[in-house]
Amino acid sequence: MSLPNAITEQDETPGAVRKATVAIIGGGPAGLTAARYLAPRVEGSVVVVEREAVAGGIPRHSDHPGYGIRDMRTFISGPRYAQILRDRAQKSGATILTESTVTDWAGEHSFNVTSPTGRFRVDADVVVLATGARERPRPARLIPGDRGQGVYTTGHLQNIVHLKHGRVGKRAVIVGAELVSWSAALTLQHVGCRTVLMTTEYANPDSYFFFTWPGRIFFRTKVATRTRVVRIVGRPKVEAVEVEDLDTGNRRLVPCDTVILTGDWIPDNELARAAGISLNAGTKGPTVDGAMRTSVPGVFAIGNSLHPVDTADIAALDGKAVADHVIDYLSGTQATTTAPVELRVEQPLRWVSPALIRPNDPAPPRGRLELWTDEYIPFPRIVVRQGGKTLVRRRLLWPAAPGRVFRVPSSVLRKVGAAGGPVTLSIQK
Repeated sequence: MSLPNAITEQDETPGAVRKATVAIIGGGPAGLTAARYLAPRVEGSVVVVEREAVAGGIPRHSDHPGYGIRDMRTFISGPRYAQILRDRAQKSGATILTESTVTDWAGEHSFNVTSPTGRFRVDADVVVLATGARERPRPARLIPGDRGQGVYTTGHLQNIVHLKHGRVGKRAVIVGAELVSWSAALTLQHVGCRTVLMTTEYANPDSYFFFTWPGRIFFRTKVATRTRVVRIVGRPKVEAVEVEDLDTGNRRLVPCDTVILTGDWIPDNELARAAGISLNAGTKGPTVDGAMRTSVPGVFAIGNSLHPVDTADIAALDGKAVADHVIDYLSGTQATTTAPVELRVEQPLRWVSPALIRPNDPAPPRGRLELWTDEYIPFPRIVVRQGGKTLVRRRLLWPAAPGRVFRVPSSVLRKVGAAGGPVTLSIQK
């Protein structure tokens, strides 16, 4: 007796075609949660295609608490969180294909997959892109200096420590002061490596106050604002970094044997680009509307594939939200004939997601617009303009801060007209 949606021997035959009602590319929190909510509601199969050996995304090698707060109402470690997501998706009837890499498209809703058993094709009625985001490595950040051993991204570090049980050095400098930077500091502490400095180009630490100040005390770490690493020194192993004060131009050497490059995320957008999906110039991810539709009908995008970068639980809630929109599309009730209204931003805002809205659509996930700012403003005023008129000015009681997503209630768009042209969002002090 075969299990529901189980992979059969025929499915694994090289050159075989696997049929799916919904194919989800990416088995992180967003993809697994989408699978969980879709599998019981669709006729046919829901397939998650994941390139890693174990599904779960970044949380599976982030072995510290802090996961599941918004979606599960709990506070657990990353590996435990990933395990629950996998279990729920499989229990719902979804199939998770691991060690399976999507290489190219074979049609609008079809793609080729390479796995240890060979190459096969997946034909689906709907495709959901949940490919996530990645940190830029050193070459992409253009950090000069020696090419010594001891330079890692957060993902590489946590993979070495938590999955391969390896070790790093004893003194680390972390480039960045975001939430993920403190996650890296926890991982370093786990292997006895002290974080001697965090650097950020912003005037305020990128992370939340209740992470930054306890973190400084707990890790005995200095957070140097308005600074940047301009050179890495040491060969064959890192010996120090040169740090520049952006306001004075003064430089100093900080002895260390480990450098962790955190943040500076970019969506994994190669598949979206190859499909001809419209990309957002600000986020570098697919341009979507409030229902997470891309420019290709029947292809949706969710989670951190849309923009860099949000927490795992928020990405998971995207997966939950997209399920209703996919069901509507499959049933033919999701009308997309209404022309979308484009959302634009002004400095210091860098991007807004979704970047399109349709008058008859439901609100975006969680009733929030997500934006990114390059300037810290404690209590910003959001301003909405259309056709030369100011529609809304609203003071918000939370900060707009670089290094993390800035959320604004989507109700600020309530006066937007369907035929009024593009909408511009800005913030003021």
